[in-house]
Amino acid sequence: MKKFSFGNPEINVPSKYCDGFNYTESEISFKPDDFTFKSTDKGCTVDFTISPDTKIYGFGLQLYQFNHTGHKVTVRCNADAPRATGDSHAPVPFFVTNKGWGIYFDTARYAEFYCGVKKPGGKFNKEKYVTALSTDELYSVKASADDLTVSVFIPVSKGIDFYVIEGQNITDIVAQYNMLAGGGCDVPEWALGVLYRCNGQYNDKQVLALAGYMRENDVPCDIIGLEPGWHSHAYSCTYEWNKDNFPEPEKMIKKLTEMGFHINLWEHAFVHPTSPIYKSLLPYSADYCVWEGLVPDFSIKEARDIFADYHRDKLVFLGIDGFKADECDGSDYTGGWTFPNHARFPSGLDGEQYHSLFGTLYSKTVMQALDGRKTLSEIRSMGALAASYPFVLYSDLSNIKAFLTGVVNSGFSGILWTPEVRGCETEKELIRRLQMVTFSVQCLINAWNSPEIPWLKFDCVEKVKEVLSIRKKLIPEIKAAFDRYRDTGVPPVRALVMDYTDDTETYSIDDEYLFCDSLLVAPFTDFENDTREIYLPEGEWVDFFTGEKIPCGHISYTSENIPVFRNMKSK
Repeated sequence: MKKFSFGNPEINVPSKYCDGFNYTESEISFKPDDFTFKSTDKGCTVDFTISPDTKIYGFGLQLYQFNHTGHKVTVRCNADAPRATGDSHAPVPFFVTNKGWGIYFDTARYAEFYCGVKKPGGKFNKEKYVTALSTDELYSVKASADDLTVSVFIPVSKGIDFYVIEGQNITDIVAQYNMLAGGGCDVPEWALGVLYRCNGQYNDKQVLALAGYMRENDVPCDIIGLEPGWHSHAYSCTYEWNKDNFPEPEKMIKKLTEMGFHINLWEHAFVHPTSPIYKSLLPYSADYCVWEGLVPDFSIKEARDIFADYHRDKLVFLGIDGFKADECDGSDYTGGWTFPNHARFPSGLDGEQYHSLFGTLYSKTVMQALDGRKTLSEIRSMGALAASYPFVLYSDLSNIKAFLTGVVNSGFSGILWTPEVRGCETEKELIRRLQMVTFSVQCLINAWNSPEIPWLKFDCVEKVKEVLSIRKKLIPEIKAAFDRYRDTGVPPVRALVMDYTDDTETYSIDDEYLFCDSLLVAPFTDFENDTREIYLPEGEWVDFFTGEKIPCGHISYTSENIPVFRNMKSK
């Protein structure tokens, strides 16, 4: 790994706020002359060449695109992006290639990556031109006969630091990036169980009735999450209990704890005027509100201390050991409810930079509030150098193929993602979605807007228990994978191309992933179909459920179970 500096880089960049940042220089093949830097009136650019067969992966939580070569990617924080623009809950200015190298750009700006453009001169394709008759054909990425240029534009900034990382395969490169951030997150075993989020309007009696149902029917459930209704005011938030619905929260939490549950609370960081911490946070907040609430500047210690101390003293001490940190992902696509990009924060950050840093700074603040308690919580946004934060991303979307692409892509960028289960139209859809979350970093059932437990209308509790019991058996294996993530940076979920970078068959596979150390998971996205095509790279594979040996290569697989295979050659 080697750092390259050009121009006059900005001060407020992700590495500044990364407590575990650990850069150790080593010799690599790249030299400064391999890059062309220009400072412009709009910002700065970095250009460098790639071979035409280079594949580019990463850029954070990307739900609609896998290989980015030939595409433009804007790493812009944005909720529920509908298409492959680069906009994301968790945009990360880091990418890897199939050529043994990747680059992290240390910026909080909405950088634009043109991942393979052609400059004048050089070779060109001499194939006979055939007029295309569809827009897909007209605008598709065209093969190049010569080297391509990656052109990176960083707005506003007059300089940039970036880190080139080389490795034996993509997993090795990503692991080094995660260790640059201080290593992967340290999570407790209990947090890898089943998390059930209650309806947002439940009161304490309904929460306890739900908990009783889970225990009486032996439905695996380890964590209960409370949604916005626990606040006296949400959107924006007070962080005070709604005394009509939760008159004695201490007693409810004590009962839940005695039943073996952990408790997770929903919130966001926009502070309502009636909140006890509003006045003290006012000097440390942005010059614009969201839903009439303050936007605290969590890059400032005073703001973090006020927010964290209140949470520790008023909530964590009751027995709360997890939070769902919502709405820190901005929203141009879902109503424009967030603070402007030109907002100003007391630290000197502007709105664009704070959008990029909000999730990681919010995570840091929540961890301060937990005061040493281990967790695996949820958050709506993450950014660069976030591997050490034990927070899983989630979404308000429900497209199962996009969710699966998110799982596969998450491992490239030091982030975690759950394809959570929400409302389902059929029993088959419910079971298929449950199967996928069972083999993901967090087993999350989110019933925040469901009037009843999702499987009751299908009368299929036994099938649900059968799926979730698999999760219970997997916990030691998942915990071992997280420990490896913490110590080595190797993520618990990986695209096939990460471990099998030399296998060209893996270069476009965005619907299978490696889980833990030895499992390959290939979920169904067509809920009514029990057959799908699967590729198994080199190894000794056996069916996870039957133990039957399965040959390598392309296979057609039929099952009511989720297709999962164990590589007996994995260490």
